[in-house]
Amino acid sequence: MATAYRPYEPGTEPRGHLVPAALKAPFQARVWREFLYLVISLPMAILTFVYTITMIALGAGLLITFLGVPVLGAALAGCRALGVVERARARALLRLDVAEPEPVLGRRGGRGGRRGPVAWVGALLRSGTSWRHVIYALIHLPWAVFSFAFAIAFTSYGWGFATYPLWRWVFPRYVDEPGLQVFGDDHGRAFYLDTPFEITAACVVGVLVLLLTPWVMRALTSVDRIMVAGLLGPSRLASRVWELESDRGTVVDTAAADLRRIERDLHDGAQARLVALAMDLGLAKEKLDEDPEAAAKMVDEAHGEVKLALQELRDLARGIHPAILTDRGLGPALSALSARCTVPVTVTVDLPQRPAPAIEGIAYFTVSELLQNISKHSGARTAEVDVWRTEDRVMLQITDDGRGGAGTSAGSGLAGLTERIDAVDGILVVNSPAGGPTTVTAELPWR
Repeated sequence: MATAYRPYEPGTEPRGHLVPAALKAPFQARVWREFLYLVISLPMAILTFVYTITMIALGAGLLITFLGVPVLGAALAGCRALGVVERARARALLRLDVAEPEPVLGRRGGRGGRRGPVAWVGALLRSGTSWRHVIYALIHLPWAVFSFAFAIAFTSYGWGFATYPLWRWVFPRYVDEPGLQVFGDDHGRAFYLDTPFEITAACVVGVLVLLLTPWVMRALTSVDRIMVAGLLGPSRLASRVWELESDRGTVVDTAAADLRRIERDLHDGAQARLVALAMDLGLAKEKLDEDPEAAAKMVDEAHGEVKLALQELRDLARGIHPAILTDRGLGPALSALSARCTVPVTVTVDLPQRPAPAIEGIAYFTVSELLQNISKHSGARTAEVDVWRTEDRVMLQITDDGRGGAGTSAGSGLAGLTERIDAVDGILVVNSPAGGPTTVTAELPWR
């Protein structure tokens, strides 16, 4: 996407940029949200740790009886419930959106499709996600103590020393001391921050600590982000399974839509023409003896209907899977496709060999739909289609000089095309600023 750059002109800085980011950081809402997260982490970690240790130990001790397994199941269920709270806390304060992990029981309700308390407890004990919640509860407490101490220390010392000149008067008036005591011993020796130089130095140190505090908070919460996302979120395998299930649904819906389209085209097109043809031929047969000239005329009209029906069937077959794509590959098929486009199209295909047939078909129909959009909606004068291979991916780039404004918003043709490409682990990127030009880039797996 092109970006316009303007030369720097003094005095034209945005108002928000007049103050350096480092000076604004201690006052930003993000720092206080992270500080609040670290402060709340300690009581939450204590609660989670005590619950987990108590319930796991109780369940392990009761394994010699029939109560051990249900208690362990309750322990894991409680850990998962506390994980919901932790994810909500991270979402609200750290702006970390962690997806819900996979449910305890799948759609069929466990092994053999059984449902019930026994199947539920067994699924809990077999679930790796449940045990990752236990690990989080065990390792979060020591880290919460460490991060709580650092957060409190940096925040209190930073703000305390930075504002020391404002509250130093408390010591001589109410404590009968000249200032804040830094150290002292039993022999009466003590050091107080009471001279102008010492007060200024303490204030400078406080400001430096205050400026460092946001980065300390960010570093501490980064560890929490990793733990929450890695231990309380869905596993990579579960995420991949969900993604494949979603892709399977998209493929099934697409195939059903294609079948409905083919059925509609056959019913409204070729089938209707063939029915009319049969009726015309029946009438011509009846008039063959009485009026040969009229019968011949009707046969001639039926011949025209046959040609139209054959053309519609050929177009329909080409829409299902063109023969030229099967016989000669993507290059000749795209060249033939571009010849039927209402806009002059330049096609460049640089493939050392043919990709998988399924990928080849998806690439063909992707270009076909994009060229149809160019013909109907773009107002372009020219278009280009480039196809090449990079490592194990097939790259498609379709460019036109039309009016632009295309997008993948819901309901558009490009949105459906994006779902089809995503179903095979592909990517579709649309760059179409208002006024054009439009560049659509598609990336497909080679196999």
